[in-house]
Amino acid sequence: MSTYNVGVLGATGAVGQKFIRLLENHPWFNIAAVAASERSAGKPYREAVHWIESIPIPPNVKNMVVKSCDPKELADIDFVFSGLDAAVAADIERTFAEAGIPVITNARNYRREETVPLLVPEVNPDHIHMIKNQQYSKNGNGFIVTNPNCVCVPLTLSLKPLVDAFGVDSVILTSMQAVSGAGYPGVPSLDIMGNVMPYIGGEEEKIMWEPQKVLGKLNADKKVELAGIPIHASAYRVPVLEGHLLSIVVKLKTEGVSEKDAVEAFLNWKSPIADLSLPSSPEFPVKLMEEDRYPQPRLHAYSGNGMQVSVGRLRKAGIFDLAFTALGHNTIRGAAGGAVLNAELLVKEGYL
Repeated sequence: MSTYNVGVLGATGAVGQKFIRLLENHPWFNIAAVAASERSAGKPYREAVHWIESIPIPPNVKNMVVKSCDPKELADIDFVFSGLDAAVAADIERTFAEAGIPVITNARNYRREETVPLLVPEVNPDHIHMIKNQQYSKNGNGFIVTNPNCVCVPLTLSLKPLVDAFGVDSVILTSMQAVSGAGYPGVPSLDIMGNVMPYIGGEEEKIMWEPQKVLGKLNADKKVELAGIPIHASAYRVPVLEGHLLSIVVKLKTEGVSEKDAVEAFLNWKSPIADLSLPSSPEFPVKLMEEDRYPQPRLHAYSGNGMQVSVGRLRKAGIFDLAFTALGHNTIRGAAGGAVLNAELLVKEGYL
């Protein structure tokens, strides 16, 4: 496998730092450039960043000079990962795509674009072919691929075995979201310590819409026909550091599905990318846990190096058909790690 030189946009932010951590020993991707805002440009990375990861800054990055987010300054790279804030991401990411540099982004700005894949590789790997409809650069080399909201990822991954086996008619979920999902410095301590905040601005709308695209079908024109699954979502901020916990109730399209049937659906489901040997892909992307007290964020957020979604408390529901709990690491599986896995799939499919 060839080695790719990559750049990280928004490299000093929380998601940018997670990219740098995850890419430190990646077998395919080598960090060749880090870029951030003008106030950080020109400084060594170690001076520009307020490092919040639990390991030291990787030695190959800490002395790199931070560049501005300009394609001309990152001309010797193969593609970029974007951890940019949504407030600035749209114009910068488009500029890179127009310059012929692929962008794999965690930002929300292009998630609803008709030609841009909203990608969870184990759920909708065929959606990468939407790239062929993009016209950002004249030679077609520049494109944009996004990953979904950090709740949408564990939601769609945990629904996928049920969608494939029985069809899903509708969903009610409550997300209990870790404070790291708010970035740095995040939620004020006096708001969250010993407390639960029952509203996260803009979050519920994303949770209800994005799964429609991820679970949608790609038609012959390489456009997505939305899934059309009614979803009612509530989003809560809880005093947990890492790991979003979801309480999910589903109505199935198939009648008479027993708890045993549902268990077998999870155990028998096989990821469509299982045979591609992608470095960031866990052996079991969705793991069904037997103990009623599992999953728990403190115990299971890092399962599969943070890339596995844990499912537990699978049972018949008092209303609808099934209820279960799902857990995903919000800044790895739901953000930077998901984007790295997207890039690995793009390599295997010949887009990078």
